[in-house]
Amino acid sequence: MLPKTEIDFMGVRKIAAYISILLAVVSVISLLTNSLNFGLDFTSGTSVRINYSESVDLDQVNQVLRDGGYNEAVVVTFGSDRDIRILLPVDESIADANQAEEAARVGEVIAGLLQQASSSEVLLMGSDYVSAKVGEELAEQGGLGMLVALGIIMVYIAVRFQFKFSVGAVVALAHDLIITLGIFSVFQMEFNLNALAALLAIIGYSLNDTIVVSDRIRENFRRMRKGSPIEMVNTSLNQTLSRTLITSLTTLLVLFSILFIGGESTQGFAIALIIGVVIGTYSSIYIASNVIIYMNVTREDLMIPVKEGAELDGMP
Repeated sequence: MLPKTEIDFMGVRKIAAYISILLAVVSVISLLTNSLNFGLDFTSGTSVRINYSESVDLDQVNQVLRDGGYNEAVVVTFGSDRDIRILLPVDESIADANQAEEAARVGEVIAGLLQQASSSEVLLMGSDYVSAKVGEELAEQGGLGMLVALGIIMVYIAVRFQFKFSVGAVVALAHDLIITLGIFSVFQMEFNLNALAALLAIIGYSLNDTIVVSDRIRENFRRMRKGSPIEMVNTSLNQTLSRTLITSLTTLLVLFSILFIGGESTQGFAIALIIGVVIGTYSSIYIASNVIIYMNVTREDLMIPVKEGAELDGMP
């Protein structure tokens, strides 16, 4: 029996599994029917690069663009706090062959507007037309990168722990990514390169939490002489709970600061990571651990293998 001071996480493992399956199914259906609301990073648009002689005030830049009629412009910094990139949707009435010329004209107009509103020197570094094909390649490469990362992680966990743990870790990571993408799809939040970067960060965050829990589970399976696998997993989860909560809360504190103070350019990154941290904390407890229970992990799976002839060591 579990001590009264401990939380019986695995006692509701079936309910947690049903909830996760439901959320994953809803996410997949939404992704198939609604897809994602891709930002200008993934669709055709005009990219204008501007350099300032001093630090840039993004709020002022956004206001100048809105006053100039560019209400859908997305402004982000890159390289330094004096360089900005402005993304604009293309004018669909202009033929593709003329989009490059239109992009050059728009860049000059925007540079002129920003120069008039700024006391520092504004330099147009370039203005290019980005086709939808480039966006498709970015999406494909990003998806491929995540698949490769999951494959490498599965091999790493299998070598460090055991194959059943690697399955649990990969299922938990896939669960986090699918539900995060599903939330973006259901609520049609803009998915841009910042959100894609956040997905890759979610893999690292969730994996770190899962490894900490897995390491404690392995240790307790080897150390505890009594108790069922469910009881040992419960003990491990309770022992790592304070560390998991402190890590998650401090990370969320930073992310909410970025969300409310960082401006529009970092909102997608912050929102994706906030969703990922919450779901990743949940999956480390209920998904990765749940999977190894369903795969019937035993003490024998985690015992340190005895080398041949080791029993003869020390004998005269």
